[in-house]
Amino acid sequence: MGEQPPPDHMARRTAADRDAITIEIGYALLSAAFAAAVVFGAVAAPKVAFSAPYVVERGLLLLASGGAALVFVVRVVTVLRRFGRTQRESRSPGQPNQPGRTRPDS
Repeated sequence: MGEQPPPDHMARRTAADRDAITIEIGYALLSAAFAAAVVFGAVAAPKVAFSAPYVVERGLLLLASGGAALVFVVRVVTVLRRFGRTQRESRSPGQPNQPGRTRPDS
């Protein structure tokens, strides 16, 4: 029995595709970490600036941690879904290989 070629959705990736995916994952993680740090700092800042009862300070830290985790996950998912969507659209038939380099009379 001969080996069948993989279906379109399981086609082998080129080195450029693998590099693009790696870069996009890195960007997603770094931008998510930055956004999470900003959210954590914004929510936890009153704990540092003002004196409050222990329960309030603890609540702010829990809220800041939860918000930062939520923002991190949402950012990673959003970036990677957008990347996947643009990858699928770029492989759709009918797209010119080199946009802007088509002949005007064709």
